[in-house]
Amino acid sequence: MKKRDKIIYWIATIWLSLGMVSTGIVQLIKMEDEVKHTSEGLGYPVYFLTILGVWKLLGVVAILVPRFPLVKEWAYAGFFFSMTGAIFSHIASGSVATEYIGPALLVVLTVLSWYFRPADRKLAAA
Repeated sequence: MKKRDKIIYWIATIWLSLGMVSTGIVQLIKMEDEVKHTSEGLGYPVYFLTILGVWKLLGVVAILVPRFPLVKEWAYAGFFFSMTGAIFSHIASGSVATEYIGPALLVVLTVLSWYFRPADRKLAAA
């Protein structure tokens, strides 16, 4: 693996992890603004925040620990589906365009981290 690729991987992965941990914690502690935005703005039930928060934190653990490439693939897929779902939820609910920036950035970081991950973090070819 090239040094450049390793640097891109770690920068994207660290920022992705920070973004997922911070939003996961906000969702788990059910901050007032987050609850209002999720339930009134997007129309989701409040318990959805707990589900998202737990899975985000578990996903971060999965992508940061060594080995377990299959679990990492699932975590990356979960991040991708969660963040693209957030983008489309904002579009469907008529949110202002600035609401898409956070999820869109996390999608980009997810793809970068996944693409540039080292060989020992990838599934072996069948």
